[in-house]
Amino acid sequence: MGRFHRHSDGTAHDLGHDPGPPALHSDLGDHSGYDDARERVEILERILGENDRTAEANRQDFRAAGVRVVNLMSSPGAGKTSLLRATLERAADLVRIGIVEGDIYTSIDADRLSGFGAAVSLVNTANGFGGECHLDATMVRSALGRLDLPSLDLLVIENVGNLVCPAEFSVGEDARAMVYSVTEGEEKPLKYPAMFRAVEVAVINKVDLLPYLEFDIDRFLGNLADVNPDAQVIMTSARTGAGLDEWCDWLTQRAGGSVAAG
Repeated sequence: MGRFHRHSDGTAHDLGHDPGPPALHSDLGDHSGYDDARERVEILERILGENDRTAEANRQDFRAAGVRVVNLMSSPGAGKTSLLRATLERAADLVRIGIVEGDIYTSIDADRLSGFGAAVSLVNTANGFGGECHLDATMVRSALGRLDLPSLDLLVIENVGNLVCPAEFSVGEDARAMVYSVTEGEEKPLKYPAMFRAVEVAVINKVDLLPYLEFDIDRFLGNLADVNPDAQVIMTSARTGAGLDEWCDWLTQRAGGSVAAG
């Protein structure tokens, strides 16, 4: 269709061919983009549905073996492995503990936990699982064959360090806990609420650094309460041992035991 400019005297001047409106890019909401988005949602629903079915299979195996399971999550560097190492030093003689250690690459953290009386089964998500930033139920299931579940009272799953994705995937656990470092700032419960909302206990770690940081612990606790008012809070330092008896007692009570203070 041609384009014309009409002058004041009524004559018209041909401006050439009208190319029409610009085509809509699929990412900006045309029909194909809508179909792509809907397909992504359907794929995600299938993934989560399959994960939930595998998580239930894990749960049934855990129950049959009489083992209780805690999914331990955090961002990278919050101190999960250091906390677990200190836990094994205090509790391994009282409660039979196994660990599923999740990392994208390397056995560094699994090696740090060896030699403390706990069976450790490593899952590197880069090996056959696409390098995922979390453990899902299938990954955890792949680790169970390397553990004698009936010989355990408690299985701790140390999830891959990530503040978002691990909270989205059930692995068949009985309880969820997270480790949070005071170096991470007060605002994270508001920015990343999914994990904070999902946990039964929040272990606030590295409290020995508080004198050297501008970390407002009251503001953090208020933000945490806004997101999850029912979360138990335990203050710890894996380096100095502060709060570890309380943490170990919470953890081992999940397996029907307790840790004497001292």
